[in-house]
Amino acid sequence: MITFSIPGMHCGKCSAKIEAAVQDQDPTALLTFDMAARTVEVDSADPAEALAQAIASAGFEATAA
Repeated sequence: MITFSIPGMHCGKCSAKIEAAVQDQDPTALLTFDMAARTVEVDSADPAEALAQAIASAGFEATAA
């Protein structure tokens, strides 16, 4: 499980975009969002770099926390 800090995430629409982008990368990925902390935990076999790129493709900066 990898936790990403996503400072620009602030609403359900944001999390939906992120979830769609990550699941395009890995359809089996499971995501758990903490909107207050602006983090997402991603349970995926894909490397953190690939997941961060997927999140970036949705328009969000992501840093592994």
